[in-house]
Amino acid sequence: METQLSIRILKEGGTYVAHTPELDVSSCGGAKEKAVKNLEEAVRLFLEEAQKLGTLGRILKEAGVRVQA
Repeated sequence: METQLSIRILKEGGTYVAHTPELDVSSCGGAKEKAVKNLEEAVRLFLEEAQKLGTLGRILKEAGVRVQA
């Protein structure tokens, strides 16, 4: 499954925060690239847990995320 999510990056002090508003998931790192890599992992874990709980379809629909096979 492949999805397209937007990423917003903010700098707070010496830390970069990466956030995807569609899922309201964030992560951080000392560099932009690290923050994005950490966000990718956080999103993966979030989606895996939602799938286990049976809420993945509803979450994606509410977020307006289009899924491409």
